[in-house]
Amino acid sequence: MYNFGNEVILFLQEISYTWAALLFLIENLLIFACSVYIGNLLVKRYAHRRIVPTPPKIESKEILFAISTILLNTIVTLIGLWLWRTGSIRFRNDIGGLALFDILILFLLMDIGMYALHRIAHIRFIYPFAHRTHHDYDKPRPLTLFVLNPLEALGFGALWLLVICAYDFSWAGMIIYLGLNVVFGAIGHLGVEPLSEKWLRSSLFKVLTTSTFHARHHQDEDHNFGFYTSIWDRIFDTYSP
Repeated sequence: MYNFGNEVILFLQEISYTWAALLFLIENLLIFACSVYIGNLLVKRYAHRRIVPTPPKIESKEILFAISTILLNTIVTLIGLWLWRTGSIRFRNDIGGLALFDILILFLLMDIGMYALHRIAHIRFIYPFAHRTHHDYDKPRPLTLFVLNPLEALGFGALWLLVICAYDFSWAGMIIYLGLNVVFGAIGHLGVEPLSEKWLRSSLFKVLTTSTFHARHHQDEDHNFGFYTSIWDRIFDTYSP
């Protein structure tokens, strides 16, 4: 694993920005394809647990916004490569207990950061320019995760770069966190609830967000701003009872 990590680092140090851009584009296309494909499988599997009305036929502008998000995520990744090469971002190679702790720290830091950005995006004079695009689709489906205003996509990307510039996280911790980020995002936009009532009432999912939690935000824009947890909604009194 250590040798593999060193080989990846060497590869990223030497690859040209043009080829890196192509590589990152393919990476983001795969993330998009897997997220939407698996999400649609879950929608079909749990069609009897629909929590929002069935969304209408996909519009061409939804596809365009999704393409925009994929391209902007690619640009953010490319900027991250440049920041790493110039020394602004540094990461560790360890894969032990500290790397696991990194996952928790990233999870919580990004959770509160995205909660804050989400609240800011709902400020009246900011909302039309940054966040209304996402809320135009109040009946979420897997594609909706990627239907973002470019300003919003760049805002989340900038938050991620800021966080990893501030501390030397392990590459393993960052990769696992990014995987969790996609999972939570995809689940939040299913429009159906895969979890049973028993799981929804459990202590774990009183803290972690669910498909139902985020679907309520699409239906009621004044509540449920959290991404991974409901902690900040409970603290700042924006949790939907």
